[in-house]
Parts: sequence; C-alpha cells; structure tokens
Amino acid sequence: MKSLYSRLVIACAILLSVLLTGLGIVLGQFFPLFSENSNLILQRQYWFFLILTLVIAFVLSLLIATRMMIQYARPIDEMTKITSRIAHGDYLARIQTSESEYDNDLAKGINKIASNLQEMSTMQIMEKERLKTLIESMGSGLLMFGRGGTVNLLNEVFKTTFGLSENEVVGKTFKDIGLPIAIENLIEDVFMTEQVRAEQVRIDISDHPSYMSVHGAPVIGRHGNWLGIVVVIHDITELIRLEEVRKDFVANVSHELRTPITSIKGFTETLLDGAMHEPAIMKEFLGIIQKESDRLHLLIDDLLELSGMEREGFSLMYSPVNVKDMIGDAMDVVSRSMERKKMNIVAEIPEGLIIDADADRLMQVMVNLLSNAINYSKEETTVTVAVTHDMNEAVITIRDQGIGIEQSELPRLFERFYRVDRARSRDSGGTGLGLAIVKHLVEIHGGCVEVDSTIGVGTTFCVHLPILHNK
Repeated sequence: MKSLYSRLVIACAILLSVLLTGLGIVLGQFFPLFSENSNLILQRQYWFFLILTLVIAFVLSLLIATRMMIQYARPIDEMTKITSRIAHGDYLARIQTSESEYDNDLAKGINKIASNLQEMSTMQIMEKERLKTLIESMGSGLLMFGRGGTVNLLNEVFKTTFGLSENEVVGKTFKDIGLPIAIENLIEDVFMTEQVRAEQVRIDISDHPSYMSVHGAPVIGRHGNWLGIVVVIHDITELIRLEEVRKDFVANVSHELRTPITSIKGFTETLLDGAMHEPAIMKEFLGIIQKESDRLHLLIDDLLELSGMEREGFSLMYSPVNVKDMIGDAMDVVSRSMERKKMNIVAEIPEGLIIDADADRLMQVMVNLLSNAINYSKEETTVTVAVTHDMNEAVITIRDQGIGIEQSELPRLFERFYRVDRARSRDSGGTGLGLAIVKHLVEIHGGCVEVDSTIGVGTTFCVHLPILHNK
C-alpha cells in the first residue's frame, strides 16, 4: 500500500506536467507571429526564453511541492506507520518529537496513547503472572469452568491429585473429565442453581480412601453477568485422620480412667456396706483399691509427661552420657521385676561409649523398653541388651523371648493407648502410653526407634541415637 508521501509525489509530478503543458500551450499561441516575418535570431531568442521559463517554473513548482510534502505529508506518513505498529501491539513505538515537523499535538497524543497502552500491557502481564503464581502455589486443587461449561483453567495440585494432564481436561465439560460422581454432582448443582455449594466427599484414589473438601461457587462479573464457576478441592485426609486419632484418644483416656475409678468406687461402697467389719475382706479390698489408685496415678503421670513433651518449648538437658552406666542403672530399676519372673539379662555393651543426650530421659526410654520386655516374656527367659556404634550413631537393641506381636499390629504399636492384648496389658499394670513416650523422647533426641517381632519367638526394639548433638 502506497504511503501518503508517495501519493503526493506522484500528484505533484502530474500537476507540474499539467501546468507546464498549459504554459507551453499559452506561449505557443505567440509562435505564429514570429514564424514568417521574424528573423532567425529572434526565433532562437524566443525558444530560449520559452524553455528557460518552463525550466524556472518547473524548478519553482518542484521546490514548493517538496517543501509542502516535507512539512505536511512526511510527518503524517510517519505517524501513520507508528500508529499501525501500535495497533499491532508494538507499544514501544514512539514518534520522535525532537524534529520540528513532528513536534505537534497529534504526535504528542499518539505517544501518550502508546505510553498508556504500554503501561496497561505491563500491568496486565504482571497481574497475569501474579494470578498464575497464586493459582499454582495453592495447596488446593482448582478447576474453573467458562460460561459454556468447559474447563478453561486448572492448577498443578488438581492434576497431581487426580492424575490428569492439562490436555485431558481443558476444553472439556465436567462430565467428560472422569471426576468422582460426588464432585460431578456438586458441580452440576452449582451450574443449575448458580449458588455456592460446599461438601466433604470420600473418594478412592489409587485404591486408597481420601477425603476432600469441595467448594463450588459461581463467578460473577463486574456488571453482574455470569462468567462460569470455580471449584476448589482441598485434601482433608490428614485432618480426618487426626480427628479420628483425637476421638480414639479421648475414648481411650475415658476408658482407662473409668476402669480404676469404677473399681475404687465399687470396693469402697462394698466396704461401707459392711465388709469393713471383716478384717480379711477389708484388707483384700484395700489392697485392690491401693493397686487401682497406683494405676490411676501412673496413668495421670504418663499423660502429664506426654503432654509436657509435646508442649512448645520443651527441651532436653544435654550432657555426656556413658551408655554402659546408663543401661546398668536402668537394669537396676527393673531388677525386682526380673527376679519375680526368674529372668536373666545378657548385656553386650562396649566400654567407654559416650553420647550427647539427656541422661534422665534416656534412662526413662530404657526402663520403659526393659519393662515391656519383662512384662510380655515368659518366666525363666532371657532379655538381651546389645549396643553397636559407628562414627555418627549408636544403636541400642533390646531383644526378648516373649509372646511376640503380629506383623499387622506393628505399625500402630507406638500409638497412645494402643494395646495388642488389652487384657494382658492391663494385668501387667501398663498404661498404654509407655511406647508413645519412648518414640517421642527418641525423636526429640534426633533418633528413631524400630521394632520387629515374631509370634512365639520374641520382639526386638532398636533405638538409633546420634553420637553428637547438633546444636
């Protein structure tokens, strides 16, 4: 497409040609006057004058046309090019107003429009990046449907949760994606009613039950027009699990507290009803009351102990601990229980092994593990305590010859109040909190505890502790 500048040049050339032709015609009217009567010199002078006049007129016309084109046509042509670039998205294009012919209100207005468009484009890009970052950094899955009912936006969490790719989702309706039925029904309700809906649903992903909090809401534009819906899916499986743990904990605490309290209350009422006048029965009942009171006291102490360890600000008192001396002290604490069951302890502990630890807390760990080994072992069996170490870690192994534990029970062994054999555990005087305390104390030291067991053979606990404390 020809520019305005080119069109003006052509127009000026045509105009000059017409003017010169007309001028030649006018001057040619005088030519007959000199054709017969004038001499040759006069004719030559006439032709020279005619040609010179035409040349001067052409040059003057050309200068005037050029000046007009430079002053008016070229700036307009340049502005047309700049506005065309701006219209095609090049918001950095500017008219150079430093030259006098471009220093006018039109050029300044075009530059101002380009500057505003550039600023708006930059803000739009920034907002788009912020929105993208916000959507991708969400801990919940997000799915957005347009007015036509097809998906036009989703984030990485949604793709990871449901194992879908962007190509499998974008441009499809919620019926075509393959979402769980409960989520499909919620999305359909939001489309039909244009009202906010929220629901907790249970779905099976990779053969594992998961719980999702699904929130659907219509997207309303600034002027009240309906743009689509947005669905946010948050995985609450861990929250549901923690809620179940809390409920189990409350139920277990209530049960464990009720049992000794019921016994104490029952035997006290029996004594008050007249049994206290029979010394033998009174002595027996008072012994039971004392035993249940001790159990109740021990349970409350363990609960307070565990609660204190989980409280923020709980810390250990680190000091150099001789592992052999610490285990020896723990063995002394449980020695009476071992004597009653005629059991032996075999210790395989290297001399001079020193670790950074809280001596009292580590002693508590060993007493709990040794007590478990004794309580759940048969009489006249052996408990083996072995210690190995390398440059970074010490491993304390406690192996008994007890009744053993089913493999299916091992993952829950360190839960509070979890008992493999409730009747046997209660008879042993345990509270069901000992292993939970052991696990917590070992982990606070920066270590871990492992368990392995075989029914009828025995159980082995391995406590891994760092040699040095990382301050």
